[in-house]
Amino acid sequence: MLDKLQIVKQRFDEVSDLIIQPDIITDQKRYVELNKEYKDLRLLMDKREQYIEYTDNLAEAEAIIADGSDAEMVEMAKMQYDEAKEAIPKLDDEIRVLLIPKDPQDSKNAVVELRAGTGGDEASIFAGDLFRMYTKYCEGRGWKVDTVDYSEGTNGGFKEIQFEVTGNDVYGTLKFEAGVHRVQRVPQTETQGRVHTSAATVMVFPEAEEFDVEINPKDVRIDFFCSSGPGGQSVNTTYSAVRLTHVPTGLVAQCQDQKSQHKNKEKAFKVLRSRLYDMELAKKNEEDAALRGTMVTSGDRSAKIRTYNYSQGRVTDHRIGLTLYDLQNIVNGDIQKIIDELQLADNTEKLKASDEHL
Repeated sequence: MLDKLQIVKQRFDEVSDLIIQPDIITDQKRYVELNKEYKDLRLLMDKREQYIEYTDNLAEAEAIIADGSDAEMVEMAKMQYDEAKEAIPKLDDEIRVLLIPKDPQDSKNAVVELRAGTGGDEASIFAGDLFRMYTKYCEGRGWKVDTVDYSEGTNGGFKEIQFEVTGNDVYGTLKFEAGVHRVQRVPQTETQGRVHTSAATVMVFPEAEEFDVEINPKDVRIDFFCSSGPGGQSVNTTYSAVRLTHVPTGLVAQCQDQKSQHKNKEKAFKVLRSRLYDMELAKKNEEDAALRGTMVTSGDRSAKIRTYNYSQGRVTDHRIGLTLYDLQNIVNGDIQKIIDELQLADNTEKLKASDEHL
């Protein structure tokens, strides 16, 4: 382990020197990348110091016990030995997880899109429930949620809604939510008490920085229109809503959430940039997932990942076979326990893959 950590220390020293170089500071993209790497390596350096301290303590304790001339010192050494013996394996596991190559996208903000799927009005209501669940979860994490664009359902909820989440490690957390979510319950409109199954698709994109994706203005068609509210009615008479069409790919991004045309245009460009960036990443992620044979973050947006069964009060995540009978708390935003299990499964797969390559 110390040999691996010595290699990490060499890189840490190198990065520490690079981030104070004038040519790096003026290169925004490189500077941001190196700063993120520095923070990750700093964590490993702290663990390295603890590891060295425990291994030194262990060696010292073994020497005192072997000598055996001072009974009091031997007793203290045994305690020191036991403490180090217990701490080292735990520290070893923590370091192994930290040594897993980081996805550089994980620290980014995210754009989340919810789309009602099969199930008509009930699917729109469910998409609204998911939006509420994510909003509450994000607020609990201290993250900021901003609506970008939405189309309301005829009986509540949303046919689709896009929102931006800003905070620490947002994409690395929310990416596990991407896929098809199913709900099994008796709809409010159902008179005979029959259980219906509806679905909504969740898409999560890392929010691209301007330096991540270069968009040629000539490739973008810009349309302005009046913002629309419930039932399609016009909310204002000014053409403040903005729709962007990226002609080479056909990707569309629009924003009508702000009163200012300029702010809507800015938000729409942010979404378009993130969509284009996501297209580039999707191919790489598919290749990585195929290589690892992973089910946790396969990037397949048509995969049914989770079922919410209201009559049983049950939530099941099909990727890892996790079932929790805590539906009310989960739909009220308490999804951290699910995300923790998914992250654990993902890290386990990555550890296995890294061990196989050693």
